[in-house]
Amino acid sequence: MAVKLITAMLYFAAVFYLGWKGWKETRGASDYMLAGRSVNPFIMAMSYGATFVSTSAIIGFGGVAAMFGMPLLWLAFLTIFVGVFIAMVFLGKRTRRMGLTLNCHTFPELLGKRYNSKFVQSFSGGIIFFFIPVYAAAVLTGICRMTEVSLGLPYEWMLIGITAILSLYVITGGMKAVMYTDAFQGTIMAAMMLFLIGYTYYLLGGVVPAHEKLTAMSHLMPQALQKGGILGWTQGSAQGTPLWLVIYTTLVYGVGIGVLAQPQLAVRFMTVSSDRELNRAVLYGAIFLLLTVFVIFVVGALSNAIFLDRFGKISIQMAGGNLDKIIPVFIESIMPSWFSTAFLLAMFAAAMSTLSSQFHIGGTSLAHDVSQVVMPTKRDSKQVNQLGIVATILATLIWAWLLPPSIVARATAFFFGLTGAAFLPAYIFGLYWKGMTKTGAKTSMVGGFTVSMLWMLFIHKKEAASIGLCKALFGKVTLVADAAPGSTMFLLQWVDPNVVALPVSLTIAVVVSLLSRSLAEDHIQLCWQNT
Repeated sequence: MAVKLITAMLYFAAVFYLGWKGWKETRGASDYMLAGRSVNPFIMAMSYGATFVSTSAIIGFGGVAAMFGMPLLWLAFLTIFVGVFIAMVFLGKRTRRMGLTLNCHTFPELLGKRYNSKFVQSFSGGIIFFFIPVYAAAVLTGICRMTEVSLGLPYEWMLIGITAILSLYVITGGMKAVMYTDAFQGTIMAAMMLFLIGYTYYLLGGVVPAHEKLTAMSHLMPQALQKGGILGWTQGSAQGTPLWLVIYTTLVYGVGIGVLAQPQLAVRFMTVSSDRELNRAVLYGAIFLLLTVFVIFVVGALSNAIFLDRFGKISIQMAGGNLDKIIPVFIESIMPSWFSTAFLLAMFAAAMSTLSSQFHIGGTSLAHDVSQVVMPTKRDSKQVNQLGIVATILATLIWAWLLPPSIVARATAFFFGLTGAAFLPAYIFGLYWKGMTKTGAKTSMVGGFTVSMLWMLFIHKKEAASIGLCKALFGKVTLVADAAPGSTMFLLQWVDPNVVALPVSLTIAVVVSLLSRSLAEDHIQLCWQNT
């Protein structure tokens, strides 16, 4: 215990030093929001990856992989191919150029200036501010569950303590502090995950024996999961079953495609000085995600085999039914004692790197994109942004206190899907299609957001059952709850909202833009200058 506390103190000393360094180098709004647009490509890539890969990925999705098995590797593939290669090569360069041409500091401002629309800027900023605390709460929950198991400290204490630590350097240091600490924390994460997968395979006698053992355990899959369609940890799920829909529509599709519209990631494209830096960042980012997301999905699934050997139980049984505790219990009970300390720091790194970015983007969205559009003020923008970050932190803390167990992965998938449906068409078409109009962007964003929320409240069973609005209004958990079991209507309860909302949003964007009057020619030329 003493070793863990001393090591943690050294880690936080390094974090505070980097936060202080960011504070010393922050002199204006551009430094505070975009790190002066001169970030090293390694720092940018590590910050991008560390922001993407948080405790929601490692603790939350690692637990999901322990329950569903190897099909989660499709999500790992999409995070690397779509989240790094497609995002940086095809979106990153144009985002950087357009952001520089239009002098944009935030993702909502980029959309607002592209379409010359205050509504687009304030609406997108409002979505980010109101809903990113849910995602941030999932990340905060993940690290607090880890410390609860590792250090034996009360969950509620850790919520307050970790939030306070993060607040100190995010509020004062801005984007430079966030990105410096992200790069440091991402390096720790990658090193720990590399050892984790190596030692896991060592305990199971190698790669082939490990997967053969896991395959032979399919009869131990819990009955509830078998009824939902899961065949085994390596066999996947039966096509068209409820859990097949959960895996491939919510987890793989919702998160794997939704990553393209993540504002806290897109804004990083505007922090580098040239396209060359983005090209160099692709390799760093891909390696980082391979060492983190891919590793934890494999280890999560294989934890079942190791737990069975040591304790005669599978992972979900070892964690008492709470998915968010599977990886922490695995680390504490299976891995060497020194590693549990190192991994705890890696989880601090994962949580703090993502949370700092979430607090930053949520605060600047409120201060720069909502309040400055709705109620323009001449007050110093840095101070206003700091107040916005404080509001985001408080909202996150409240959500983390209220969210139920086994929520980390679900809350993450919810935010990714919602932002994908609301932002992705306006964002991609705004970069690549001159015919995309202001009206098309407005209706697409409002339509995608509305359909996503309605599907979540009245069709998608997980959220509809938890929120209870459909039950209160119509007397049933979902609108299709009375459909014949196994029918297409019945299975809609497990189809992620983004599967419906994103095509609707794309269709609205194209149709309305074709029917509406084009943007002023001079504004189009400004947007495309040097892109």
